Amino acid sequence: MSKILDIKNLDIFIKSKEEKTIVQGMQLQINQAQTVALVGESGSGKSMTAHSILQLLPKEANFKINGNIYFEDKNILEYSKKELLSLRGNQISMIFQEPMSALNPLHTVFAQIAEIITIHNPISKKELKEKVYELLEKVELQKYGNLEKISKSYPHELSGGQRQRVMIAMAIANNPKLLIADEPTTALDLTIQYQILQLLKKLQKEYKMSILLITHDLAVVKEYSDYIYVINQGKIVEQNTTEQLFTNPQNQYTKLLLKNDITPNSFEYKDKKTILDIKSLNVKFPITKGIFKRVVDNFIAVNNVSFNIFEGECLGIIGESGSGKSTLSQAILKLVNSEGKISFLGNDLTNLDKKALQKLRVNMQIVFQDPFNSLNPRMSIFSIVSEGLDIHTNLTKEEKKNEVEKILEVVGLPKDSIYRYPHEFSGGQRQRIAIARALILKPKLLILDEPTSALDRQIQFALLKLLKQIQKKYNLTYIFISHDLEVIQAISNRVAVMKEGIIVENNYTNEIFSSPKHKYTKELIAAS
Repeated sequence: MSKILDIKNLDIFIKSKEEKTIVQGMQLQINQAQTVALVGESGSGKSMTAHSILQLLPKEANFKINGNIYFEDKNILEYSKKELLSLRGNQISMIFQEPMSALNPLHTVFAQIAEIITIHNPISKKELKEKVYELLEKVELQKYGNLEKISKSYPHELSGGQRQRVMIAMAIANNPKLLIADEPTTALDLTIQYQILQLLKKLQKEYKMSILLITHDLAVVKEYSDYIYVINQGKIVEQNTTEQLFTNPQNQYTKLLLKNDITPNSFEYKDKKTILDIKSLNVKFPITKGIFKRVVDNFIAVNNVSFNIFEGECLGIIGESGSGKSTLSQAILKLVNSEGKISFLGNDLTNLDKKALQKLRVNMQIVFQDPFNSLNPRMSIFSIVSEGLDIHTNLTKEEKKNEVEKILEVVGLPKDSIYRYPHEFSGGQRQRIAIARALILKPKLLILDEPTSALDRQIQFALLKLLKQIQKKYNLTYIFISHDLEVIQAISNRVAVMKEGIIVENNYTNEIFSSPKHKYTKELIAAS
């Protein structure tokens, strides 16, 4: 099998007052029609390696590269600017992690796919239109509706999975020999992840492409790669075939990545007090039409949902995007209007006035999916975490400082963090700050809405361990929303499965995963 890419002794470093090495001594080979995975946590050098192949490292960061990157036996690092332009999007294509950022918000789907074709292959308007529609069919966008309508859509009018399919259409437009997929499914739900990866596999076979798959998701790697390179702090620490690496890892870091020994806190249901009781809950959003915004129909986001949660329990809620998971959590917190009964700590929330509801909210807190967007970048950590104390207590500034330092210690952050700002922390640390903010008021119920989805696997499970410890320490009740079934298994005592606003199945975690009853639950588990 002939080599299509051969990276030899690659060093990437930033030239500044103090030289910082990002990648050191990288050796990596990809054969024709082979899928090679580059695996490691954030900051390990995965994406920098990928971007160096196409010479896409940001110029403002003053990067310097040493070594050789051979593509079909020619060193890319010696390419002229014209040769690089001919290479990018033509012989080597790339799919980025977040299609909403990678796609141009001002151009239609048709215009963006057409541009990548005409840059490298000038063709007639008729041929161009046929080619664009052919590519849209190749990435199976016809299953979402009329292709003409989709081609005229702008990125914001499409779902995450649809946008990723558009990115794939652009990537395969010129029949590339190598496709670099940089975290192509991280921001997607499990079922959409599965569809995208199956699509890539199908297209690889059809186009005989080689794929460099960059990811931190080991479940994806195990299923879709032929060979794996494990990278840690810029160095390849282990490489092997997928089967050998998973069955017999040699390096300690690889073993750590593969390790998952977290189990939910034990929970005895007998004689437990109900903390939250939901009966016949409905959430509707009006659909308006015309310049006068006349209501013509209602979109039912949550449909006749009933369940209860016991004190100290963790209820996992799973389902794909649009299933109503987040809307349900917002309804429980009375952040959106709803119909039905919500009883919390014996109080019927539907009958409470604003003042009484605010008082009760001390015991109901939420941690959001993206801590970078949910934390105010202009506020110090002290101001962010103590905000709840400002609203609900009369503590002095010194007393607040003591409380903030204590809770930061609980979530594993140093006391001097209070003087810093969100941008100075990693994703995992920012999520710990968000948890500290939620815990400062000592709530009874904590809703965690996809709190680990943006994090690397190792950081995910470190956060899950922390959540387990906190739950035990404070006897907290959790609602844990996620599309990651491995995470749900690691934290939940019971699981509710949502589809199109309805809870289709609700059972103990081990029962859900060993003997699922509903067809949709079976599909989710099969996709994982």
